[in-house]
Amino acid sequence: MSSHPPAHPVLPSHSQPGAEATDPAIISHFRQTRFMTSAPRLSLCPVDSGWEVAFAGRSNAGKSSALNALTHQRQLARASKTPGRTQLINFFCTGEDESRRLVDLPGYGYAAVPETLKKQWQVELARYLGERQSLNGLVLLMDIRHPLTDYDSTLLEWARARQLFVHVLLTKADKLNRGPANNTLLAVRKTLMTKQLDFSIQLFSALQRQGITELAQVLATRLQLQTDQPDQTANQTA
Repeated sequence: MSSHPPAHPVLPSHSQPGAEATDPAIISHFRQTRFMTSAPRLSLCPVDSGWEVAFAGRSNAGKSSALNALTHQRQLARASKTPGRTQLINFFCTGEDESRRLVDLPGYGYAAVPETLKKQWQVELARYLGERQSLNGLVLLMDIRHPLTDYDSTLLEWARARQLFVHVLLTKADKLNRGPANNTLLAVRKTLMTKQLDFSIQLFSALQRQGITELAQVLATRLQLQTDQPDQTANQTA
């Protein structure tokens, strides 16, 4: 791994996993997130130092909506009505600190584009995930109505092989009633445990702003915004 720059001022947090509140400084920090740059391939990405957490998932899993909800900005990550329009690796810095970044990866498995272009995206995505030294975590988004697709499972297995932290968001939780949503959460968690995938998971709804504080807490830890307590990666419920 590449060496990281000295830590910036710590943002303390006292929230617990599953809590509906977190330190206001953390929430405020993510609301300062701004777009940095887009890159069509790994060689054009920002300097590989600092800390990054990447958002990955199918093109219709709600990556852009999740980023916009987290940062309280409507158009930070532009959501398209046509899944698959995100063709670049998009970088966002949190606050004025460009050493701490959120990354929006091209969606997979749905884009209505030529097969040759799909393969090119897959190559660059694999290179980013496999070679990026500042990558300190992955947020994998799954539509709660269609979790654990073949693409999702492949990415989870790859992350385990690389020993990369993964936090699973079951998005669009508002599409199900509370009972069925919790049942899906439990079922996906059980599947991960059966496969010995020790990853954290939570429900999320950008529309209802459900699960934003939990996600912010996890990201703060992975981006080294706090050091006063262990990773907040325990499995979470609604």
